[in-house]
Amino acid sequence: MSVALVTGSSGLIGSEASRRFHAEGFGVVGVDNDMRARFFGQEASTAPTRARLERSLANYRHEDLDIRDLDGVDALFARMGKAVQVVVHTAAQPSHDWAASEPYTDFTVNANGTLNLLEATRRHCPEAVFLFTSTNKVYGDTPNRLPLVEQATRWEIDAGHAYAPGIDETMSIDQTKHSLFGASKVAADVLVQEYGRYFGMKTVCFRGGCLTGPGHAGTELHGFLAYLMKCTATGRPYRVFGYQGKQVRDNIHSHDFVEALWQFFRAPRVGEVYNLGGSRHSHGSMLESIALCEEIAGRRLDWTYVEDNRIGDHVWWVSDVRKFQSHFPAWRYRYDTRGILQEIHQAVASG
Repeated sequence: MSVALVTGSSGLIGSEASRRFHAEGFGVVGVDNDMRARFFGQEASTAPTRARLERSLANYRHEDLDIRDLDGVDALFARMGKAVQVVVHTAAQPSHDWAASEPYTDFTVNANGTLNLLEATRRHCPEAVFLFTSTNKVYGDTPNRLPLVEQATRWEIDAGHAYAPGIDETMSIDQTKHSLFGASKVAADVLVQEYGRYFGMKTVCFRGGCLTGPGHAGTELHGFLAYLMKCTATGRPYRVFGYQGKQVRDNIHSHDFVEALWQFFRAPRVGEVYNLGGSRHSHGSMLESIALCEEIAGRRLDWTYVEDNRIGDHVWWVSDVRKFQSHFPAWRYRYDTRGILQEIHQAVASG
C-alpha cells in the first residue's frame, strides 16, 4: 500500500490531510508529539484529534515522534522506504509571540525539523511529493508598506495598486521585519525550494493566509478566527491588538487548503511556491469578523482593545491565488468566511 506520511497529523491541516489521503486509498503514517499543548496549554492539545483519527481511519498509524530527532526521523523513513509517495509537512511552532519566548525551540522545530524531513525524503523516497505548509509571514512586514486607505471598518489597499486583487508571490521576502517565527519559517521555506531546485525533488511551499476550520484548536496566540468564535459563543473575553481592529485577514477552510494539496500531488512540479489563502473570496477585518461572529452566535462578544500591535503583524493581507488556479484550474473554494464561521460555531456548540 502507498503511504502518505503526515507531520502534525493531529493538527488542523494535518488531520484534514490524513483523512483526505486515507480516503484516496493511502495508508497514513501520522507524526505528532502534541507540542501544541506545550506551546499553548492543554486546551490547545491535539490529543483528542489523534484519538479520532485512530478510531476512524483503518489504515492510520500514529508515530509519537519529534521531528527534531534526526535519527528517529531517518529510521522511520528507512523502515517505509519508497512506499512513501507523499510527505505532507504541517508540523510547526506557529506563533509570533511564542517564538520570542523560546527562539531556539522555534527555530529547531520549524527549520531543523524541516531539514530532517527533506533529507530523509531525499535519502529514502526521493520520488515522493513533498508538500510544505509555509506561511505568509515569510514576507515579514513588507505588506505594511503598501498604500492603505482607512475605511469605516477596515484598512484597504488603494484600488489602483497591482496588489489590489491580492498579494502574489513576487513580493520580496528580504529587507523586512519577520518576527523570529517568520524567520524560522523563511529558513524552512527556502530549504524546501532548494531541495526541489538543487536535487530535482517534487517540492512545494504553500504560503498560507489564515488557515482555519472547525477542527482548529484556536488560542489567543494562534488561530484567531476559531478562537474569536469560541470566545463569542462561550462568553470568554477577547483582546484585539492594534490597528484599531481594522486589520484585514483572508481565511481559508482546511478542506479547501487540503484540496489544493491533493491537486498538487496529482500533478506535481519542482521547487514551486504558491500563496494560498482565502483571497478576495473569503476575507475581512477584525471588526467585520467580530460582527459576523456575533450575528452567527446570536450574542455579543466581550472584547477590549490593546493599542500595541504584535511585532511583525500585518495590517492588510489578502492572498492572490491566481498562480495556483492557473496551474490547477480544477481547484475551487467550497467555503467563504461566513461558511467557515458557521461550521466553527456548530463545533463549539456541540462541545
